[in-house]
Amino acid sequence: MQNGPAVRRRKLGAELRALRAVAGLTSGEAARMVGWHQSKVSRIETGASGVKPADVRLLLDAYGVGDSQLRELLLVLAGSDEGGGRHHWWHAYRGILPPTYRDFISLESQASAMRTLETSVVPGLLQTPEYARAVTRAAVDGLDDERLDALVEVRLARQDVLRADPPLELAAVLDEAVLHREIGGPDVMTRQLERLMEAARLPQVRLQVLPFTAGAHVGVTGPFVIFSFSRTSDLDVVVLDHLTSSLYLERKEDLQAYTEAFNALQVHALSPEESLDYIAGKVDGA
Repeated sequence: MQNGPAVRRRKLGAELRALRAVAGLTSGEAARMVGWHQSKVSRIETGASGVKPADVRLLLDAYGVGDSQLRELLLVLAGSDEGGGRHHWWHAYRGILPPTYRDFISLESQASAMRTLETSVVPGLLQTPEYARAVTRAAVDGLDDERLDALVEVRLARQDVLRADPPLELAAVLDEAVLHREIGGPDVMTRQLERLMEAARLPQVRLQVLPFTAGAHVGVTGPFVIFSFSRTSDLDVVVLDHLTSSLYLERKEDLQAYTEAFNALQVHALSPEESLDYIAGKVDGA
């Protein structure tokens, strides 16, 4: 959690506080069970201080939490490197990924659903290797080939969440500009559009195009992502990307505002079927 956003520290603390309450323990009783001072439990629960994965494990044991998926989610939020499979693969790239990007990937890997508005580029989970390379080269100045290759590998590895069991449920609204912006040249763009068509047919993907004719809309202020978690909605979070950092919004009013905004965008966008037809027309006309 030392490198994690404060939002995750507070959300982890809130979840631990709720689990303690379910166990029928006061903070003092919980502290005595694990051999701590009561103030340490309070600091963890309020998000005032970080917490090591080993300490989270102690608390979960004390609270009798046996749900393996919930335990793993909370341990990942605490920064655990343990476990296997898709949940921890990004640690192999620790040397090249900034903390904010690692935080984003960890949330993405644990989320049950993701809603995203994209106004400039195809979402990373739906990019082809060639498109990802062109976008990454344009976004990060001075990349040597080795680092560029590694960042593209990360982008493609993230896409495994769509093939997991269960897969991430992805709802994406793409501004029409995304389909017109020729990134990587005509051939790369044609293949990218074909990839979007393939993805749009997946049961776990809902893809909609927001046409220019929709005029001004709530998404003109910029792209955003909403992560949702099946184990607990209290961990839901909005992520806003900036050039050098990411902003995490956790307040219920923020989540409600962005959820309502995304719902409105879906209403004004083409239906999934109409969107697929529109993309197919772009491919045929290429």
